[in-house]
Amino acid sequence: MSDIYLVDDHALMRDGLRVVLEHGGHRVVGESDDPTIALADIQRLTPGVLLLDLNLGKRSGLELLEQLPRRKLATRTIVLTMSAQPHHVAEALRMGAAGYVLKGSPAATVLAAVGTVVREGRYLGPGVDELAAKALTQTLRPGALGQLSARERQIILLVVRGHSSNAIAELLHLSPKTVDSYRSRLMGKLEVSDVPALVRLAIREGLISADEM
Repeated sequence: MSDIYLVDDHALMRDGLRVVLEHGGHRVVGESDDPTIALADIQRLTPGVLLLDLNLGKRSGLELLEQLPRRKLATRTIVLTMSAQPHHVAEALRMGAAGYVLKGSPAATVLAAVGTVVREGRYLGPGVDELAAKALTQTLRPGALGQLSARERQIILLVVRGHSSNAIAELLHLSPKTVDSYRSRLMGKLEVSDVPALVRLAIREGLISADEM
């Protein structure tokens, strides 16, 4: 039996996962739709596995995933998401996710992912290995998002989702002045003058999809 924490912005999804996991012999020790609350809970409850959605309204599950190694938390993460975008798979794995499963997969796949991750393995659901391989071969046009660092791409994601500089600073443990400097430098690099133009660029380059807005 494993202790599992759920992060998803749909209560119905969390309820369904709870039934599947508990029927499979696991214990759900907590759940949330908010990365900040989830991080505090995980520090307190120390679950073995985190099932994490990427799209959490105006926030991203990647915010939480990035914090786990920073806080030296041993919880292993399985991303369970609708996103079949190669760059999301690559980013999640780079940040330390031990598994990536697409929503819509059978319950048996979720249970297999949990079992593998608990045994210190890595689990990629059906089709995800092809997405990971595609991410390795994709290149962005010169002068677009391909020139940016991981931190700059993360800040773009937060900006296009509507976060203020103060909110981004709090999430990423930076000063608002540092975030403002990032934003100004990003606008210059990408040759955009406002946030709507940045949103259009992010969608066009595949950094974010329109349905994530």
